[in-house]
Amino acid sequence: MSMKELIENALKNTENMLPKEASVACQGVEGAYSQLAATRIFKSPNIMYFKNFEGVCQAVDKGLCDFGVLPIENSTAGSVNAIYDLMMKYEAYIVKSVRVKVDHSLLAKPGTKLENIKEIYSHEQAILQCSEYLHEHSEIKASVYENTAMAAKFVADSDRDDIAAISSRECAELYGLKTIKDSIQDKGNNYTRFICISKNLKIYPGADRTSIMATLSHKPGSLYQALKVFADAGCNLMKLESRPLADRDFEFKFYFDFETSVYDEEFANILEKFKEQSEEFRYLGSYLELV
Repeated sequence: MSMKELIENALKNTENMLPKEASVACQGVEGAYSQLAATRIFKSPNIMYFKNFEGVCQAVDKGLCDFGVLPIENSTAGSVNAIYDLMMKYEAYIVKSVRVKVDHSLLAKPGTKLENIKEIYSHEQAILQCSEYLHEHSEIKASVYENTAMAAKFVADSDRDDIAAISSRECAELYGLKTIKDSIQDKGNNYTRFICISKNLKIYPGADRTSIMATLSHKPGSLYQALKVFADAGCNLMKLESRPLADRDFEFKFYFDFETSVYDEEFANILEKFKEQSEEFRYLGSYLELV
């Protein structure tokens, strides 16, 4: 099927809007930032929680959930590399994205004081986003946990009284913890971008952002020729990311986000031309981003 036929079929067979109620897979537990993202995208999501990101992808792939919500990048710590690897492994499409303001708090059991804390648990991205605060308290060990909300629950359930979690303010109330300090992230404008994935290609009205993955030939000028496709079409390239190929030495798969309307007559031609420049090509979807 040509790119033009693929796009036309998706536009024809996609509903006018995302369903208000849907089964949505999220990583973590109640209070996770993924849950906040899901409630921004859907009016009444029926959320199922999974321990890790791969569980979310598997749930969508096997039809257990209609959609999955995953973090793709943070304005401070950069891309969530595990998601790129999973997008190589599972065939799913991005149907929406959303930016969520992230405010990290240091949470501990009632009665715990900062000077008593010996270890702080959180997701590795949250630890990176709070690196300055953790550097100020270098005597405290920072340990990686699967999810910020899961870290809060772990602290609440633990017998230890010398641990804390970096998590959302909402988790303090959810898990009976107290806030030792609010907004400990390095930057005040700390945002995480979440993508909503579906097993089938759907292009909802207003889609103006497109994501693709490609492996380019390992020869001089291949990346230039690929980027020239965007330049010639007048597209705004919003993101370029590279991920190493596991089975090739020092070769990479590239991830591109670019901005153009799917209703433009040249849109399918842009994808077709880019595909011709690539050894491997995968169209990841066209969607509208909520801000």
